[in-house]
Amino acid sequence: MNKPENNGSSLAPRMAHAAYGTVKAGKAIAAAAKGAAAGGPYGAAAGLAVAAGRHSGKLLAGAVLLLMLPILFVVMLPTLIFGGPSEDPGKPILNDNAAIIRNVNDITFAVNSVLGEGITDVKERIALDFAGTDGDNYEVVDPYSDDMTSNINVFVAQYCASKGEACTDISLSDLEAIIRQNKGSLYSYTRTSETRTVEDDDPDTADVVETKEELWYVYTLSYNGEGYFADAVFHLSDEQKEQATNYAENLSLFLGDGTIQHTPYDGSVLSSLGDVRFTDGVTEVVYFNQGDERWADKPYGTDNIGGYGCGPTSMSIVISSLTDEIVNPEEMAKWAYEHGGWCSKSGSYHSLIPNTAKAWGLPVEGCTASEPQRIVDALSSGKLVVALMLKGHFTSSGHFIVLRGVQDGKILVADPGSYSRSQKAWDLSIILNEASTRAGSGGPFWIIG
Repeated sequence: MNKPENNGSSLAPRMAHAAYGTVKAGKAIAAAAKGAAAGGPYGAAAGLAVAAGRHSGKLLAGAVLLLMLPILFVVMLPTLIFGGPSEDPGKPILNDNAAIIRNVNDITFAVNSVLGEGITDVKERIALDFAGTDGDNYEVVDPYSDDMTSNINVFVAQYCASKGEACTDISLSDLEAIIRQNKGSLYSYTRTSETRTVEDDDPDTADVVETKEELWYVYTLSYNGEGYFADAVFHLSDEQKEQATNYAENLSLFLGDGTIQHTPYDGSVLSSLGDVRFTDGVTEVVYFNQGDERWADKPYGTDNIGGYGCGPTSMSIVISSLTDEIVNPEEMAKWAYEHGGWCSKSGSYHSLIPNTAKAWGLPVEGCTASEPQRIVDALSSGKLVVALMLKGHFTSSGHFIVLRGVQDGKILVADPGSYSRSQKAWDLSIILNEASTRAGSGGPFWIIG
């Protein structure tokens, strides 16, 4: 986890600077991640070499150097996740899945620990704010009490991009220290007031239940998000922001965690689908498509619903089908943004799914791919299941879909990215095999209803 040692040579600095030089090609590095998805770490290296061949001689030289090393900085995030030069030259860390997972878990624990300190910090600021009011009492609405909201890939990407030429100084302890120094910027709050009728606890009237009016202030916490941290914490230039975006996408593809949910979207939209209802399952399902012309170009944070809105669109389907309220994707995207579900250039935090269900009063339970009978039983009883899918039949990156029923032993879906995929039944094995293996917040399946 610490920065690589030279072990008596200048190899580590050379490879780190070669990696940085290679990264300047921006989106060309995405070919490395696609190679990783297709052929493992060495496939990723081949992808990097192909991408390099299309650019400058310096880029190609950097790629060749990387290919010669026992440790490949394929995703261009030196040391923090993929470690320094391996003590065993025959076993690069990119071939050691356990080591990568251990590093990711260490980073996740460290970042979430500081995020917890940020919650404590904002609550202390709230207490000071309330002390200056004329209120009788106050309440804190904390939507993050059950699940810390963060995109670790984006944190790592922004941190590494911020280092620039000093990329050899990257370490988890340094990342942790930077975030801790800025913990007062992690969360903000809004304040509203209301009059509440409460029981009067006057001891002189203990034998009689009396009430009184009190002025309450309600404080709602808001996670400022990684897009804010790019400016306020890591102070990234426009070029570094672009690098960080590419880092995060590559890392998500390499790890296969479904953190980046992006549907290819070039501005073209579907004609309005109108009011679509699926009635072939136990529950009648209200269908929405994120590319529908009615909201595809509408904002999801600073992104758009057409490209990044599979999360809120899936929850539009669920809420509109399981409650008496019709909530379209534009309305749900606005709610998701206001309640900390949106992640800049990444789609949605996985916590959006359970948090939205709870906000509408719906029971929700997490489920894994090793529990197929739970999924089938839930669908057979009229519940809906939101699934986070990885590269395969439903997506080339990460994508939320809704499982809506069972028919002749196959699974019916409501795919917010494709009306045609929503009109056919799917083998359960395809869905289980292509579900995210590193979903947070109880996923990759959420049983709702």
